[in-house]
Amino acid sequence: MELLLGFVKIFFRRPRSKLTSEIQLHLCGSLFTLDKELLALKSAKIAKLLQKNPHEDLSLLLRDIPADQESMELVGRFCHGFEINLSTENVVRVACIAQYLGMTDSHCPNNLLSKAISFFEQQIITSWNNSIKALKSAENVLQQALQVGLIDYCVQSIISKVLDNPRLLGEPIKNLISDDDDDSVENENAFRPNARRKLFDIDWKSEDLATLSLRLYAPIIQTMIQHQVPQEYLAANMCQYAKTWIFSNEKIGDDMPTYKTNSQREIVEALVILLPNQRDIVSCTFLFELLKFAIALDATPECKNGLEIRIGKQLEQATVKDLLIPSQGYAKDEQYDTECVRRILKNFYCNYTGPDPTALNLVAELIDEFLAEISADIDLKLSTFLEIADMSIAASTGTQRTSDGIYRAIDVYLDKHRHLTEFEREKLCKVLDCNKLSAEACEHAAQNERLPVRVVVQVLFVAQLKLREAIPKEVQVSDRRLLKMEEEEEDGMRMSCGEEEVRAEIEKMGSKVMELEKECHVMRSEIQRGGVAVV
Repeated sequence: MELLLGFVKIFFRRPRSKLTSEIQLHLCGSLFTLDKELLALKSAKIAKLLQKNPHEDLSLLLRDIPADQESMELVGRFCHGFEINLSTENVVRVACIAQYLGMTDSHCPNNLLSKAISFFEQQIITSWNNSIKALKSAENVLQQALQVGLIDYCVQSIISKVLDNPRLLGEPIKNLISDDDDDSVENENAFRPNARRKLFDIDWKSEDLATLSLRLYAPIIQTMIQHQVPQEYLAANMCQYAKTWIFSNEKIGDDMPTYKTNSQREIVEALVILLPNQRDIVSCTFLFELLKFAIALDATPECKNGLEIRIGKQLEQATVKDLLIPSQGYAKDEQYDTECVRRILKNFYCNYTGPDPTALNLVAELIDEFLAEISADIDLKLSTFLEIADMSIAASTGTQRTSDGIYRAIDVYLDKHRHLTEFEREKLCKVLDCNKLSAEACEHAAQNERLPVRVVVQVLFVAQLKLREAIPKEVQVSDRRLLKMEEEEEDGMRMSCGEEEVRAEIEKMGSKVMELEKECHVMRSEIQRGGVAVV
């Protein structure tokens, strides 16, 4: 059999230009030779071309044939009457060639197109994995596959399976978080979708919808949205898609080829459009990661603004690492994109409506930590520091939060920016509320040589006032303790006096009982004597 296959391949590819009954095609750098008469018996298109142009070189008229070497070999084998092995990887391409050449049953019974379609219906659309593999194999013949209708077949098959079992798309974020809570295991990636998949036993290991190219993936997701597939599962799969096609690339910038940059930018912009607008449907960390790539890839302003608004709605979930967005461009003045962070903070405050101050406190703490982190940047402007600090202070108004976070950021900034004048240092410290410093922070600030003298004096004054307030309170507490101790002693004395009185009463009653017993004994003796005399 192998010798026969080898003979067939040699027969097809061997150049024999002198024979007028053959067609020579150049496919993928190789010369491919087919017999005209045998091909015309199966192909309506070749038959018509031979009828109209019997002596012309047909290879010029077949330059747009959607074929590769492997698929054309299968077509040649079929025309020569040999059995062909259709598979998930080749059936779409073979069907496209058969459609192009008009290899239909109307031209010849049991022709190639009907065989390919039959195999497709029985082996491809019945399986999730095979449907995805078939779509991936159609990348180079997408337009022809659309004309044949194979793409629609696959898409409808995939959607029907997802409607029956949405977990095919991945596990939603909320489910992953609740599972982690049940296991009582700390997981820093708890908000990341698809950290693990809990799927039914459906041979999921091999294929994932997220492996498709964007021109196939985006229309499928749009169709799923129209069919009302649950949004949380769609979002989970889109997160996986971003991880596969964008986040896996460590380097972004001038070293990346232009075509790849354009491709990734297109993916980011498409995902932002496709992602559901529902809050918490994807993690804040994921949105920040997508924003960082959108900025680095120079996505459209609408794309970046959309991500900033989404992040602002759930900013309390973010970490300091999320906020550290690298600045872009050659003329960047600061290490991190603080302008972007400020816009996100404004979006958060504009969208915040809840009476619960928890989110405000979390964001205020986040800003303090962010300030402390970026304060080490030697290029960070004083005005930028003050603007972000003001946002933190505004968020803390009316709460019991201390100013320790702001103080720590100021200390780091002063340490890394020793060139500041006394006026600039005092201006920096104006955002510090010394009255809200903890005892530990006051003790540190009182010995901090980097602080302006006026601030140190103010810290000492505040510490002294707190000490004065604390002493009377301690005295009051001590007085209350003494008073309580005295009351307890008096109660004890009363208890002891009462016990003595009870003991005395018991002794009196005991003596009376003894007297009564003596009287009873005397009376019994007299009665006995009297009885003896009578007898």
